[in-house]
Amino acid sequence: MTTFVAPPTPTYAEATPRVKAAKALTDLFAPAHLVIGLLLVIGWHSTGGFTGVGWGLLGAFFCGIVPLAIIYLGVRRGKLTDKHIRVRRQRIAPLLATLASVVTGIALLHVLEAPQEVFALVIAMLVGLASALIVTVWWQISVHNAVAGGTVMILLLVFGQALLLPAILFVVVMGWSRRVLKAHTVAQLICGTALGSTAALVFTLLR
Repeated sequence: MTTFVAPPTPTYAEATPRVKAAKALTDLFAPAHLVIGLLLVIGWHSTGGFTGVGWGLLGAFFCGIVPLAIIYLGVRRGKLTDKHIRVRRQRIAPLLATLASVVTGIALLHVLEAPQEVFALVIAMLVGLASALIVTVWWQISVHNAVAGGTVMILLLVFGQALLLPAILFVVVMGWSRRVLKAHTVAQLICGTALGSTAALVFTLLR
């Protein structure tokens, strides 16, 4: 099998309007950003108020904020080429560190007796992350689309089918942005989206 290597992303000044739009979408809806947003929304839903948002924020610290800090530190130290970690072999260590952070968050949420929906979501994120790590060892699956896919599936489970069309459009646009930036093949985008179903399944079973 030929190893896929994502080409360097053009600088913003050099990019065409199409590439600039793709870069903006990729940055705005980065996996950690979606994870943080989803935890806040599900946290709110779990109690119907700001107490739940607080629980979601606690989960977001371990599942989104710490991973963001790990990546930015890696980029600053020159260990990672960029914040989206376009080189597959560089993804292993940050994913392992994120895995440890999420496990820590799960233990704390359990001890503090967090709402079941928040607890279920963090465990689901752990399973999704572990699945992505296993695949990443040998293939550059799209983590952006995996998280986007898992996010929309979970939102559909919680809020119903009224979100179906926006959910589909969001996943397609996310995949478009990654494809425009030549970060992934079509197969990697499709499989990444499908991988998000692992987190959705675990959330369904545990909520």
